Amino acid sequence: MHVCHELNDTDRHTVEEKTSVLNVSRVVVSQKTTKLGNHFRRSDMKLYCLSGHPTLPCNVLKFKSTTIMLDCGLDTTAALYFLPLPLVHSPRLSKLPGWVSKDGAINLEKELKECSGRVFVDSQPEFCLPEKELLDLSTIDVILISNYHCMMALPYITEHTGFTGTVYATEPTLQIGRLLMEELVTFMERVPKAHAATCWKNKEIQRLLPAPLKDAVDVWSWRKCYSMQEVNSALSKVQLVGYSQKVELFGAVQVTPLSSGYSLGSSNWIIQSHYEKVSYVSGSSLLTTHPQPMEQSSLKNSDVLILTGLTQIPTANPDGMLGEFCSNLAMTIRAGGNVLVPCYSSGVIYDLLECLYQFMDSANLGTTPFYFISPVANSSLEFSQIFAEWLCQNKQSKVYLPEPPFPHAELIQTNKLKHYPSIHGDFSSEFRQPCVVFTGHPSLRFGDVVHFMELWGKSSLNTIIFTEPDFSYLDALAPYQPLAMKCVYCPIDTRLNFHQVSKLLKDIQPLHVVCPEPYTQPPPAQPHRSDLMLELQPPPMAYRRCSVLGLPFRRRYERIQLLPELVKQVGQSLFLLVNVQLAKSLVPSEIKAGVSVATVSAVLQSKDNKHVLQPVPKPAPVPPSKKRKRVMEEAPETLNPKPLLSGAVPLEPFLAMLYKNGIREVKVEETTDGHILHLQAEDVLIQLEEDATHIICDNNEPLRTALRDLVLHFLQKL
Repeated sequence: MHVCHELNDTDRHTVEEKTSVLNVSRVVVSQKTTKLGNHFRRSDMKLYCLSGHPTLPCNVLKFKSTTIMLDCGLDTTAALYFLPLPLVHSPRLSKLPGWVSKDGAINLEKELKECSGRVFVDSQPEFCLPEKELLDLSTIDVILISNYHCMMALPYITEHTGFTGTVYATEPTLQIGRLLMEELVTFMERVPKAHAATCWKNKEIQRLLPAPLKDAVDVWSWRKCYSMQEVNSALSKVQLVGYSQKVELFGAVQVTPLSSGYSLGSSNWIIQSHYEKVSYVSGSSLLTTHPQPMEQSSLKNSDVLILTGLTQIPTANPDGMLGEFCSNLAMTIRAGGNVLVPCYSSGVIYDLLECLYQFMDSANLGTTPFYFISPVANSSLEFSQIFAEWLCQNKQSKVYLPEPPFPHAELIQTNKLKHYPSIHGDFSSEFRQPCVVFTGHPSLRFGDVVHFMELWGKSSLNTIIFTEPDFSYLDALAPYQPLAMKCVYCPIDTRLNFHQVSKLLKDIQPLHVVCPEPYTQPPPAQPHRSDLMLELQPPPMAYRRCSVLGLPFRRRYERIQLLPELVKQVGQSLFLLVNVQLAKSLVPSEIKAGVSVATVSAVLQSKDNKHVLQPVPKPAPVPPSKKRKRVMEEAPETLNPKPLLSGAVPLEPFLAMLYKNGIREVKVEETTDGHILHLQAEDVLIQLEEDATHIICDNNEPLRTALRDLVLHFLQKL
């Protein structure tokens, strides 16, 4: 049964009764909800996908007149196309031959260098930015950050697009994100390049280059690293939030961060209005590590769940990888070799140090020095100790003993772990071998790691252990070939795998799931592994870079407030905030047991996405005429609105009613919206739809009136 049923009985060429919602609106109010008419209808919710990297997302959600960017990840894998930046002059890299095409037609000796059968760009490494042309980024109202790895493109967005909005993130995400950005800038500024390579990006030249350079995508959108000034300006726009803190956006929607269990301060986000709910799940973990556990219950009852940031190594078990890491490290140290661990300055390194703390004595490694080298090493180790409220319960409890939550504090006190800003200065005088070095960058293209690759790469006693999953280790090693040192791949990625996320989705049951395209098909290298993809009903909506998705639901209801605040009961179970004058005019009608409906004539005021019904103002009294004195002039009487119709017109009883009234030749045609009845003898069409009935006839007023009365027989006037 429908509260509003439209009856349109018209001449074939002229629509006689057409209602429009302007200042004075006729609104049916039920349970503080109003069905959206043309006055309120917005365009469908849309998702703009600006990144093609599943674990470094950047999407823009348009919802209820707000534009929300979900993360702004920076794809640093583009750095793999470039030569490493050595901190100390490298004779090997400086002697690499320039590249010239076989026919000699293309000479890019100054831009491209050959190394072990591959060609690299000899310039400062560049990064692939989120797409900037898909929509006007200056219209973004807010940016929601899920974790510190997914905010590395923030300065490109806030400083170069006209962005004037606010960025929301937790405090650990902000502070550790700042450290990662500062480290990246320092790595680049320590080894400046005199020239920038651009000729190779020409489309006609690029397609003639050897692989993988010729296959690089969107090379003209690649950019050099930002500056610290841009970093500081971007981060000044961040507003801190805590878990479960509700933030109102322009009165339209409310956003709430939830613990995602992946890293210190990492968040999933709930974006909801009164009647719609979107969950954004990015970089989440159900494993017991150092962050707070993932909050799942608040994700239930979502209309749409946007899913990103699953594990990049779905077949690797993190605990098994930690075991391999420790055993390979011990084997190398016992043989008199050194171990190099390329890593980020925050995140997995905390777990690696904790694992080694427990492993060292049992493996007789107590005297082996451990070095952590990064421009932000000291700050990173300190931050991990002071963000106690963002840690899991086990580590929080240690703070009150008092005991440091992470064991690396004890390693530092006992001189087993030493940290340095770079290989220069104190490190060069205190360095001794064999040792274990943790340093960046995991791409092996910049940072102190480049020096150790050149220093240790020629000896088979040494080992490099890859633990970060963001880069192909074979591509990372390519410019160092031929390489004598051993290579071990132990990627540790604690994010959700496909089995875990399938179980999670069964528990929280969103109506629709949106995810990157790679999650909807098996890995290209393992096409038979259907367990390494999302199989859902309904199937997930997949996106790729530069795609625009219309999310699969329409906004049908909007909350309206009636002022001032006088509570009045309407019917048996409905309570509204009603103006005294409006309250007196409400005449509730029971349309079925327990449900009453009242119509109201009022002025609709919409401001800041809040909608208020106010009494229709009385017309101002007409001033008395000078020629003729009147005691009092009354305002013109406001006409009462015509009643609304409720209910539906059932097909079979209506046909029986027509037959009873002598109309027997009726042809019935089924449509997507209902039925069309052709009264053949009378040459009349009747369209029966879900919430409207249209009677169309030619200049036969008595027949039109009779048919209208038959329709009204099945409807209730409100």
